Amino acid sequence: MENTKNKKNTRKIALSAMLLALSFVLPFFTGQIPEIGAMLCPMHIPVMLCGYICSAPWGFIVGLTAPLLRSVILGMPPLFPTAVAMSFELAAYGFMTGYLFKKLPEKNVYIYINLVISMVVGRVVWGIVMFILMGLNIEKFGFSVFFTSAVVNAIPGIILQLILIPAVVIILKKSSILKKI
Repeated sequence: MENTKNKKNTRKIALSAMLLALSFVLPFFTGQIPEIGAMLCPMHIPVMLCGYICSAPWGFIVGLTAPLLRSVILGMPPLFPTAVAMSFELAAYGFMTGYLFKKLPEKNVYIYINLVISMVVGRVVWGIVMFILMGLNIEKFGFSVFFTSAVVNAIPGIILQLILIPAVVIILKKSSILKKI
């Protein structure tokens, strides 16, 4: 029993590291055109998948770490306020996808419900953190700035996430890979 638990923990660590690396690398594919890269939200996908695949704590850790690590090593996203706010946002995504995946029924429709709830929670967390980082100044970061940044500018990324993430999770579920992790 102990050996099986150790194997599962080792798998989760390895997969979390791989998904962290993926969150580090994916922006290179979209970052050549910064406007497109920001709209596709490439760091979000591996973090959300980490929550589904590895569980809430691992999703939280990968989400919290990815933007800060990328910022410190590459300078993108800029550390303050972007990477700091993103680390809270992505930590919320990773935690919520993992938490809800465990709590909601196993039907495929709940993968989508989980994703939508997690996306809303993550964006709200990002908005709250940005508002605080902007000195609680409604003129610097009001609702219109929040909505434009969190929703309008991210529509292509939201659509991509709604298509890609459930498809990957459903494939992993059908192949019984998720039960081995």
